[in-house]
Amino acid sequence: MNCGLCSNCSPIHNRLILINTSMGSLYKYIKIDRDLCIGAASCVAVYPQIFALDEESKAVILKKDGSQISDHTSVDLLACAEIDDDQLLLSAQSCPTAAIFLYGEDGTQLYPEG
Repeated sequence: MNCGLCSNCSPIHNRLILINTSMGSLYKYIKIDRDLCIGAASCVAVYPQIFALDEESKAVILKKDGSQISDHTSVDLLACAEIDDDQLLLSAQSCPTAAIFLYGEDGTQLYPEG
């Protein structure tokens, strides 16, 4: 089954789409592993409202308060007013080293699949 919203749908994404039909953002926390990040900037190309490269050419998460972080942080603190779950997942999937981690409200890692 393909969700119809993206071109590289995964089984977990399909399950989450079905679960999340009437709820808010599916993803509650995000993290970038700076040791894995190679600065390819694919996440920035996919979702520039949330990702940027810092002075070390590593991906960072943009927060509402203007700060940048790569540590585990709530999506409620992101610079983007409304989070597009599909765009966020695509940005994580675009990372060639899988350095972007997405978590559910209970802290379960949703991407990459554990």
